[in-house]
Amino acid sequence: MNSRNTTARLEARLPGEIHALLKRAAELQGRSLTDFVVTAASEAARKTIEDMEILRLSADDQLRIAQAVLDPPSPVPALVRAAKRHRERVDPA
Repeated sequence: MNSRNTTARLEARLPGEIHALLKRAAELQGRSLTDFVVTAASEAARKTIEDMEILRLSADDQLRIAQAVLDPPSPVPALVRAAKRHRERVDPA
């Protein structure tokens, strides 16, 4: 975020029953509707980004990756051929 505390406006059209629901929830928490909606949307956005950007692995999968990094398998013949073709095309000298 910018340190100058800039603001932006967000407008939304929503059904009356959703507006009433949000307003009631905000009142129950003693907050303004704007504060309630901004906080809820921010939390949902953070969770969505975290869910999409953070890879979670089981303990078994973590061990498999560590073993593959520490003791990688030999390349299959197709990979060896592809690497050779790449070297010939990128650096033919």
